[in-house]
Amino acid sequence: MSTVLFREVPVSSPVHRLWAGTKIIGVFLVSLVLMFLPTWPVLGLMVVFLIAIGVLAELPLSTLPRLPWWFWAMLGIGALLNVPIGADAVLRYINVTVFGLVLLAASFLIAWTTPMGDIAPALAKLGAPLRKLRVPVDEWAVVIALTLRGLPLLLEEIRVLRAARRLRPHEGLLYRAAVNPLVDILTAAMAVSSRRATELGEAITARGGTGQLTARPSAPGRNDAIGLTVVIAVCVGAVVLDLLT
Repeated sequence: MSTVLFREVPVSSPVHRLWAGTKIIGVFLVSLVLMFLPTWPVLGLMVVFLIAIGVLAELPLSTLPRLPWWFWAMLGIGALLNVPIGADAVLRYINVTVFGLVLLAASFLIAWTTPMGDIAPALAKLGAPLRKLRVPVDEWAVVIALTLRGLPLLLEEIRVLRAARRLRPHEGLLYRAAVNPLVDILTAAMAVSSRRATELGEAITARGGTGQLTARPSAPGRNDAIGLTVVIAVCVGAVVLDLLT
């Protein structure tokens, strides 16, 4: 899977210029509608809506992830396991699969159109009312932002480790039997992740601590009101469409 999946696509578009909090609220509303109305008409409407957002954001087709063959194989096996139960079970399985893919695509649109540095301030601002309940909003926002920022680095490191392991000489059948490639890669990935975490912690400390990650000015504007109105209209349209079908 491409690391572009978790990186901003450097394009200047109306979607890119929206506040990160607006996109998070939009994805939340779409997820809420799909959670209660996961019907085929609603799923179809949301797919068209997400495609329209992708076109408006000027995202190239190369942005779409190239999923590995085993992902599609697992989906096929899951469908085959439902065949003996009946056609309704297969359709329900496909419905749940499409439901999950739509939610993932909606979430990925945030990563493709939003700088990672804008995520923590937006989450902190959206969660500001929870501070009255003594909820550690800033800490949660920092954890989520650092996780999203670290995922591309981890995927890239794993790709490099896999490539390096393929280049290692194989010393006969005894070597192949004694060495587990999955254990090797996971062990090396854990070591690299620990090193990356240490370097990231030192860099954050040098810049004033984690409080600086949520201290950036972050506020919606007029375009955000328009964008959120469009999302609400689509969600209301999805409810009406479900009632009519």
